[in-house]
Amino acid sequence: MKITYKGDYALKAMLELALRYEENSDSIIPINEIVKFGDMPKKFLEQILLTLVRAGFVKSKRGSGGGFYLARSPKDITIGEVIRLIEGPIEPIACVKEGYHGCADVRTCILRNVWQEVAQGISVVVDTITFQDLVGRYKAKTRSSSYEYII
Repeated sequence: MKITYKGDYALKAMLELALRYEENSDSIIPINEIVKFGDMPKKFLEQILLTLVRAGFVKSKRGSGGGFYLARSPKDITIGEVIRLIEGPIEPIACVKEGYHGCADVRTCILRNVWQEVAQGISVVVDTITFQDLVGRYKAKTRSSSYEYII
């Protein structure tokens, strides 16, 4: 699995929306604020947000006072869902999928078993971390960073 800039920006945008959701679930965040949070190109982020809207992760409001907000609670969205939407399957190689028939060696291939274990390990991580978990991690990290400057 490789995360591209598109995937990274999608995760950062979702994190910003999750941080604001905790403050106020009706909070509408203008795209310019999301851009600043993740240091992302605005045009590229617009495309990513449109994908997230179409998939039902994000909602948008047009016009004055418009912007974006989460469609569901951050505790109900895993990073795995977003990664799969933006990047596609997380498996490191196509033969990992059940029912794959593109290789004559698929039944006896030792490497396939290794890649299946890798895919399962990745899934366990990305499918259990929610955006609510990331909000907690973000707050803990920003709090500890603040303390470092005080000392």
